[in-house]
Amino acid sequence: MRKHEGVGPRMELSRPSHGRAVAQALLVTFLWSTSWVLIKFGLQDLPALPFAGLRYALAALCLLPLLVRSLRDPRSGQLEALRRLPAGMWARLALLGLLFYAATQGAQFLSLFYLRATTVSLLLSFSTILVAFLGLLLLRERPVAVQWGGLALYLAGVAAFFLPVLSAGALSLGGAQGLGLAVAAGGVLANALSSVLGRDVNRGGTLQPLVVTTLSMGIGAAVLLAAGVAVQGLPRLALQHWAIVAWLAVVNTAFAFTLWNRTLRTLSAMESSIINNTMLFQIALLAWLFLGESLAGSQVAGIVLAALGTLLVQLGGRR
Repeated sequence: MRKHEGVGPRMELSRPSHGRAVAQALLVTFLWSTSWVLIKFGLQDLPALPFAGLRYALAALCLLPLLVRSLRDPRSGQLEALRRLPAGMWARLALLGLLFYAATQGAQFLSLFYLRATTVSLLLSFSTILVAFLGLLLLRERPVAVQWGGLALYLAGVAAFFLPVLSAGALSLGGAQGLGLAVAAGGVLANALSSVLGRDVNRGGTLQPLVVTTLSMGIGAAVLLAAGVAVQGLPRLALQHWAIVAWLAVVNTAFAFTLWNRTLRTLSAMESSIINNTMLFQIALLAWLFLGESLAGSQVAGIVLAALGTLLVQLGGRR
């Protein structure tokens, strides 16, 4: 999944060369894009919420040994920082886990059950736009002119994508598809709120990203898994189901987030934004190849406009 897939731990690794960092970042976005196809395959047999909970619970367990090693290292100072952490910060960590993992990821899995992967991907990209304006309200980060232009481009792209589908009657605003759209909209809001909260938690500099990620992921995954089992029951996983869950957790989450943050030691914010934005196209291509989700020419143009719009918003906020 794209940047809204998670906030990975920043490992103390050697700085990769620029070409190697670009290749690694492209590999990560490819892995995140394949997650959407794997989730669609898994949803054929598995209930959405327990499926999502299992993925992130297992990913948190994979990150736990790295967290323990960091806490045991006296040079990191993280164990002492946790001991002195005020109750308000613990509450924000818990809220971050609930918003990003329980709400956002639960909504993503559930909306993918009702909607096409390309549609959900396009809708979820609106999080970038929403974060810019939530930052204005909550963090006093005023959008610049280029970001307003990015919003206009994004909205034009969404219109180009959805209007032909609505005019042909291929997308219903009622029933299952309407529910999927509503769930996706809730996921967009939760993802945007978690991005703003995550920025607020991390900019204090008290806790390392690894600590924030593992703790918030563990809290959110536990709630998501418990709620999923309570609502949809405990699924019976065959060998292929375990393979999908394990790959999503170990490779596409724990490994991919770690590698992404390693590339950030070399790549600029602009380069990372451009590479991250390629996921809209990667997901559309993979959905066409493996899920049979064909796109009309106007929809391809809509995806291009939306990608350019989100890119402008990202770059405008990082100037």
